[in-house]
Amino acid sequence: MRIGVLSDTHMHSAEEIPPEILKAFPNMDLIVHAGDFVGSAVLEGLKQLGEVKAVHGNVDSMKLRGLLPDKELLVVGGKKIGVTHGWGGPEGIEQRVKGLFNDVDIIIYGHSHRAKIEQIENILFFNPGPGYQSFGILTIEQDVQGEIIKI
Repeated sequence: MRIGVLSDTHMHSAEEIPPEILKAFPNMDLIVHAGDFVGSAVLEGLKQLGEVKAVHGNVDSMKLRGLLPDKELLVVGGKKIGVTHGWGGPEGIEQRVKGLFNDVDIIIYGHSHRAKIEQIENILFFNPGPGYQSFGILTIEQDVQGEIIKI
């Protein structure tokens, strides 16, 4: 199972989605966006590439805030994945978002604009960085592998 992961795209139209993402994401089993789309057109553009699960971020439009939750719990390939945007400064963000979820294997988050993959207390924290600079790929098999792709 391969998951394309985005956050903090800060784009107003689907035409702004980088070509690297447009090329990679149709080959994914799932697309996850951790908020801060800005406008709903980017969400609609991603849905043209595959199945999308998403949460809203702090700068998303009221329309997106009405459509998307602030956190989501997914079960993919037998792994529990918490998805949220995050808040506050970059220091300590992993501990803040961890408090939103019980018994998860992976937490996908954004907000800090800092790409990061880190194992903390048996949880894989995965921040793909800002979608105009990078995106992530999570591969879930026996083990979970995370990769950050720079744009």
